Amino acid sequence: MPKSVYSKKYRRFVDYLRTAREEANLTQSEVAKALRRPQSFVSKCESRERRIDFIELLDFCRLYGLDLETLARAIE
Repeated sequence: MPKSVYSKKYRRFVDYLRTAREEANLTQSEVAKALRRPQSFVSKCESRERRIDFIELLDFCRLYGLDLETLARAIE
């Protein structure tokens, strides 16, 4: 089995974002619509198939009601 290109910290980060989406009672489709992206974009981000860049992170945080400091502390 190939070694993951993502660190444990990145996996925690993505898991935290997925949980934040669920706690905000948003579906992947609703997030995609708000971001004006296809639902597959959100799915690929959450499955770690696609890496999230900083600007996209800001958009996710805004939708989920997260601030960057809370997110950073949560994945440490």
